[in-house]
Amino acid sequence: MSILKTLEERSKHSCELCGATDNLAVYTPAPATHETVDNSLLACSTCSSQIDNPEATDANHWRCLNDSMWSEVPAVKIVAWRMLTRLRAEGWPQDLLDMFYIDEETLALARATGEGEEAAPKHVDSNGAELSAGDSVVLIKDLDVKGSSLTAKRGTTVRNIRLDPDNNEFIEGKVDGQQIVILTKYVKKA
Repeated sequence: MSILKTLEERSKHSCELCGATDNLAVYTPAPATHETVDNSLLACSTCSSQIDNPEATDANHWRCLNDSMWSEVPAVKIVAWRMLTRLRAEGWPQDLLDMFYIDEETLALARATGEGEEAAPKHVDSNGAELSAGDSVVLIKDLDVKGSSLTAKRGTTVRNIRLDPDNNEFIEGKVDGQQIVILTKYVKKA
């Protein structure tokens, strides 16, 4: 029996994610490289196009995951976890993720594409150039240093900066021998 026929029987001829019955096709989530019954699911064209195109994602369409996330099919769990993770800023997906049960092996496959990994904040100067620890920057504005009588003058070079790991708008450096925190919007890379 073909993979499509087997998946149609398993899903009762409906999308295993949203339950739609039109435009169904076999969908195999990465990192799988070939279709099998165990690593694929039956998905409608709406679901498969939104999975592959994050910019076209309609958050309300994915409310269906409230039901389908409980599937025992690993491919369905992988896609459900990825979509809930992608949409977690909406609020309701985070509630579902908190309830979601996914075994370690399936979770490793779901994370294999990098979906859900939070990118480290990038520190950029006033011109949009990325800053790195140890760079030198030039102040583009006179800055009054809080808690001090020091005014860091425009044009001052700050060498060997450090990046704040928690806030991409802050860097640290020494001006006139004093360690200060500087907003990245007031510097340009030297």
